[in-house]
Amino acid sequence: MPLNRRTLQTAAVLALAGGLLAQPAFAQDKPKVALVMKSLANEFFRTMEDGAKAHQKAHAGEYTLLANGIKNETDTAAQIKMIEQAVAQKVSAIVLAPADSKALVPAVKAAVDKGILVVNIDNRLDTDALKEKSLNVPFVGPDNRAGAKLVGDYLAKQLKAGEKVGIIEGVSTTFNAQQRTLGFQDAMKAANITVVGVQSGQWEIEKGNTVAAGMLREHPDLVALLAGNDSMALGAVAAVKAAGKTGKVQVVGYDNINAIKPMLADGRVLATADQYAAKQAVFGIEMALKALAAKTPQAQLPAEVKTEVVLVTKGSGK
Repeated sequence: MPLNRRTLQTAAVLALAGGLLAQPAFAQDKPKVALVMKSLANEFFRTMEDGAKAHQKAHAGEYTLLANGIKNETDTAAQIKMIEQAVAQKVSAIVLAPADSKALVPAVKAAVDKGILVVNIDNRLDTDALKEKSLNVPFVGPDNRAGAKLVGDYLAKQLKAGEKVGIIEGVSTTFNAQQRTLGFQDAMKAANITVVGVQSGQWEIEKGNTVAAGMLREHPDLVALLAGNDSMALGAVAAVKAAGKTGKVQVVGYDNINAIKPMLADGRVLATADQYAAKQAVFGIEMALKALAAKTPQAQLPAEVKTEVVLVTKGSGK
C-alpha cells in the first residue's frame, strides 16, 4: 500500500512538473517586442510609452513588451546600445523611433541580419542610408510636412504678407525635424511671409527658449515663432513673456502634448498638430506582430504606412 501511495505521489509530481514545464515553453513562443524611443523627458514619448503598455496589457497573451527611451534627444549612442541590448535579449521585433535618421541605420542593419524584424515609427530613417545597406524598413507614421503646413497655414491667416517669423527646428539631422521645417516654410512662402531664420532647439524646452530669445532680440519686429515640437514651443512662450511680447508674438507648435493645452486655451499658443502619440507605437507594434504571425520577411514589408495628423486650435475641441 505505501508503495502504491508513493508511486501515485511520484506520478502526480511528474504530471505537475510536466504541466509547469509546458507553460514556459508556450511563453517562449510568444513574440518579444522591444520599443526603443527618443527622450522620455519629452511628454510625447512618455505618452507613446503609456499607449504601448496599455496595448500590451490588453493583449498580454499575444506578446511581451520591453520599452526603453533615452534621457535626452541627442543621445544616439545610448539608443544604439538599446538596440544592441534588444538583439542580445533575442527579441522578435524592434519598433524604433530613432534619435538620428542616419546614425541608427548600422545598428538596425545588425538587428535585421540577426533575423529580428524592425519597424520604424515617429522619425523616418534616412532613405539613402537604408538603400546603401540594402535595407527595407517600413515607416509607420504621419506626413510631418503636411502636418506642419496645416499649422503654418492657420498661423498665416492671422498674419500679413511681408511680416517676419522665425522657425525653431528640432534636431537638424532628423527627418521629421527637416520635414516640419519644410511644411512651415511651404505655408509661409504661400502667404508671402518672411522667414528670418531657422535654428535648432534640439526638441528641448530650454534650448527652444534660448533660440527663441535670441531670435526676438535679433529681430524686434518678429511677429511669430514656429516651433517644430511643443516642448520647444513651451520654451518659446517663456521667451515671448520674458521679452514682454505676450499677445504680440504668436507661437505655434507640433504634437499636442498635455502641457500645451492650457496655452492653447488662453492664446499663448495659437495652434499645434496632433499625431496621436499614444497610438504611434501601437501602429508599429501591430504591424510587427502581423508580420511575425504571417512570417513576412523584412524585405517584403510595405515601405510606408501613413497615420493621421490633424490641426489643433483653441476652438477645435481636441
